[in-house]
Amino acid sequence: MKRTERVGAIVKILSNHPNRTYSLNYFCQLFQAAKSTVSEDVSAAKKLLAQLELGSIETSAGAKGGIRFIPTVSSAREEFLLNELSEKLSDGSRILGGGFLYTSDLMFDSHIMSHAAELFAEKFQDRGADYVVTIETKGIPVAFMTAHMLNLPLVVVRRESRISEGSTVSINYFSGSTDRIQKLSLAKRAVQPGKKAIIIDDFMRAGGSIKGIIDVLSEFDVKVVGTGVVIAAVEPVKKVIDDYYPLLYLGRVDEQKKSIEIIRT
Repeated sequence: MKRTERVGAIVKILSNHPNRTYSLNYFCQLFQAAKSTVSEDVSAAKKLLAQLELGSIETSAGAKGGIRFIPTVSSAREEFLLNELSEKLSDGSRILGGGFLYTSDLMFDSHIMSHAAELFAEKFQDRGADYVVTIETKGIPVAFMTAHMLNLPLVVVRRESRISEGSTVSINYFSGSTDRIQKLSLAKRAVQPGKKAIIIDDFMRAGGSIKGIIDVLSEFDVKVVGTGVVIAAVEPVKKVIDDYYPLLYLGRVDEQKKSIEIIRT
């Protein structure tokens, strides 16, 4: 293989599996090349990604050392991604009544949610999380892609326990969006005590559902080290959680004028 071919392969493999560590021996065997040659290839790949502001390649020493790709988002790319999402959300035909919006097409759009996941992954890269946690169902795509970016397992909190998940822990919480008491359930085998988690969800109004996730995780002695939501409602101003990172805020929704106010963070 030529150097350009090896560098391309390295970039492809690492970027397809962000935050996963590969040993130099893996690439030596793949390319049938010496370590010195592969080291030079990795340096070239690292320089290329840095120039294009697509991410960085981190090298670690030791028996378990190796190289891994850490995705980053440039300010220009972040601006482009948020503008794209804002434009799609501002479509007045999304208004369903009662201040609610139809967002399922966006939340299940792999292209858009992969971009949102890039932003969440960069935000929470250094939190030391062991899991990415979400609640079924519309938050699953963006949470799954964020978990992929961070090389972490995804944990889904259910609204109803399922026999296929074995024994579970359940709690009741107050949902501000439905204005009633609801139930959350998590399988006992889903997480291990003493670990850390990031919560990722599609939408937050008052924060009741996310507070419920935090409460059920506390039953397992799992600490929440970050919370990200694609859209957070401006109202109510007082949320039941204090620390969260929204990509966009949903402001005033005028059903008569078919206008939707989307506010950048």
